[in-house]
Amino acid sequence: MSEHQDGETGERTAGRRRWRVLRRIDYPRGGRRGVRRWLPSWRQLLVVVGVPVVVLTGLGAWFYATTEVPEDLNSFATQQNNVYYWADGTEMARIGDTNRQEVPLDQVPESVQWAVLSAENETFYTDPGISLKGISRAVYEMLSGGDTQGGSTITQQYVKNIYLNQRQDVSRKLSEMVIAIKLDQRMSKRDILAGYLNTSWFGRGSYGIERAAAAYYGKDVSQLNPSEGAFLAALLKGAGQYDPALSEANHERAEERWSWILDRMVDVGKLSAAERAKYTVFPEPRPQPKAAGLSGQVGYLVDMARSYVESHSDITPAQFDLGGHQIFTTFEKPKVNALATAVQEATKGIDPGSREADKLLKVGAASVALDGRIVALYGGPDYLKQGFNNANTSTVPMGSAFTPLVYAAGLSQGVQRQRGGNRTPVTPGTTYDGDNGVNVMTPEGPYWGRDGKIVKTANDGKRNWGPVTLRSAVEQSVNGPMMQLGMDVGLDKVQETAAALGLLPDSMGELVPAFGVGNSRPSAIRAADAYAAFAAGGRHTDPYSVLRITRNGTQLELRLPTAAQALPPSVAADVDTALKGAVRGGSAQAVAEAGSGLAAKPGTTADRTAGWTVGYNGQLSTAVTVFRADLKDMKLLSLEGLGGAAPDTPDSELPGRIWTSYMKDATKDAAKAAGQR
Repeated sequence: MSEHQDGETGERTAGRRRWRVLRRIDYPRGGRRGVRRWLPSWRQLLVVVGVPVVVLTGLGAWFYATTEVPEDLNSFATQQNNVYYWADGTEMARIGDTNRQEVPLDQVPESVQWAVLSAENETFYTDPGISLKGISRAVYEMLSGGDTQGGSTITQQYVKNIYLNQRQDVSRKLSEMVIAIKLDQRMSKRDILAGYLNTSWFGRGSYGIERAAAAYYGKDVSQLNPSEGAFLAALLKGAGQYDPALSEANHERAEERWSWILDRMVDVGKLSAAERAKYTVFPEPRPQPKAAGLSGQVGYLVDMARSYVESHSDITPAQFDLGGHQIFTTFEKPKVNALATAVQEATKGIDPGSREADKLLKVGAASVALDGRIVALYGGPDYLKQGFNNANTSTVPMGSAFTPLVYAAGLSQGVQRQRGGNRTPVTPGTTYDGDNGVNVMTPEGPYWGRDGKIVKTANDGKRNWGPVTLRSAVEQSVNGPMMQLGMDVGLDKVQETAAALGLLPDSMGELVPAFGVGNSRPSAIRAADAYAAFAAGGRHTDPYSVLRITRNGTQLELRLPTAAQALPPSVAADVDTALKGAVRGGSAQAVAEAGSGLAAKPGTTADRTAGWTVGYNGQLSTAVTVFRADLKDMKLLSLEGLGGAAPDTPDSELPGRIWTSYMKDATKDAAKAAGQR
């Protein structure tokens, strides 16, 4: 008998069994006609509904009986460090211990207790440890694939604290509910509340309200007033979203929730309206102190590595603060030191005390391998003095250092000079008008700016170059042809190419003619990474700072970037040729002393607010940017006269010197490594 015949026989047998079961319960109903024959009797309904109910009840009873309350609810809070390592495996930094200190509930002011309860679980003292309404909402979220943490009471959240290192799945949620019910029967409400307040994460590495009071207000929890308590209660919703020190958006969220919590305290009768009226000014927490051991460049590296882990793994900030992690970074200590030395040597002539043009100078730099590894960066003079990372800011326009990306877009996508017409190819030898003050054209005619005037090209020094090839325009930094090429390619197409090379959407400039000459504001990291694709045959890999992460020796999942072909290899080769030509005898020849086989492009802006040098040596791509700005408002100031330079000194001069000094060392290291192989 064939397999097909076997299957048919099996199906017939199963069908006969189902029919016999139905006949045994008299369905369809004998002695009935028409519709009534197919309507089940009340006994049949009882069987259909009752059996699943009995089964589910039995499973629930079994689950309840077999789920045990852990013996030590606080065992998770063992204090450990997070250790960061250089790329060679040597230790870079050892950060913190878990910051936790238990405090009796009697030492927590009642107003602070009720700030938490009003925000998180106002029925805490009357509920059985769970909320039926909350469970319904949680079940809906689970069935719809949403957050399994919805609908938790204080008791459930306390239980959840012991599961911080486990997956947030349905089984864990059910266990949490059962343990919460049992815990509510075994412990007093005050003990549960005390446990919750002593184990909850408040951000800034702080577990428990005592250490949170110290971290945010520099005082003991017993000294907190209702307003400060309301702010700390707001942090329980997620310190990463509500710590005002992290961002302006966080500050707005924190202030809104703080006010709401105080209003809720009035609603539940735990704060009088008169007392509430006293608290109209947000209780600003003190600035977050910098951890010891993060001086110099190390703090910038640690910050970047931690941010990468939190955005490319399933490790939450709360889990990370528990410690025990080993973070193996991409940073190479010799190159980090060499970059810092290059900046320090090049800026010795900067004198903000006696020269106005030298005040508020900022330098940012990053060095990225062709596979996306960030091997070095310079974030500022000292992390403990300036936490803002100059190498990772998206506030400084790239200027003419952006034009190689426009060139790449033109070579790979062609141009469209007639609306709706076919795109036609351009080559490195395609000629454009290189004169200064040429009308910028669209398919319909001149481009009119918002000021009612025709937009015109602007070359450095207002120089007229006459007819110039696209390759020469890149080599000699002739901006006019690049601005017009951007218009001919289509600014949206140029934007697509820039995105493929790793520029982030929020750093892209407005799609106006200035887009072609660098109104976009990528970080030094992203700029270096984009240029790396020109040296890598058009293959691009997003920059990354962590190779792997473990916890107590166990490997944890980390999502690393993969390479993608952003440009055809022939296009990358043409851009590479132009950038090497810029070093040999063009606009970047000042960096030629850094070694052989260099490719680079200086960058300046029309308003003189930024200076760049970006380029590579075949193994590393490095970007250096300088700008002047007050970090309070990030308003960019002119670089004219920086370091006592003559007015006509290009703003790329200082970043060029830094780039040359660093890449000279990097080239020596690469040659030494090649010789050892």
